[in-house]
Amino acid sequence: MRTDSRLSRMLHVLLHIARESRPITSEQIGAMLGTNGAVVRRTMAGLRKAGYVKSEKGHNGGWRIACDLHNVTLLDIHNAVGGPRIFAIGTDHTNPDCAVEQVVNAAIFDAMHEAEALLINRLGAVTLAELAEQFDNIATRKGYQLPTL
Repeated sequence: MRTDSRLSRMLHVLLHIARESRPITSEQIGAMLGTNGAVVRRTMAGLRKAGYVKSEKGHNGGWRIACDLHNVTLLDIHNAVGGPRIFAIGTDHTNPDCAVEQVVNAAIFDAMHEAEALLINRLGAVTLAELAEQFDNIATRKGYQLPTL
């Protein structure tokens, strides 16, 4: 089954954009992600609508950060990019007649509900600023620098 990587890809993009002093074009982001500018623009539209980025058209245009990284969580970004349900596991029938299937559905529902609540809580507790700081710490230790886009 194919995984939905929009959250991780957009977090990656946002951290790059946050470090740039100039706007980054959709084509530059697309090259970094191995996709095209149209896909980037579609995905970034949700981030723009939420106020996390802004775009400028024309010569020297592109994407810029429009928010304080300290105030935006991973969950905010997940929601802005239209992320699917956290988990895709579900039951076969929502209201089965079979008592065995009812028990199985209840067990799956309870486990998934607990796991989803834990993940949502964690995503809501981590800010973009924290990710940027973690990168800075790793970069300092390893002498790594982001490539210029």
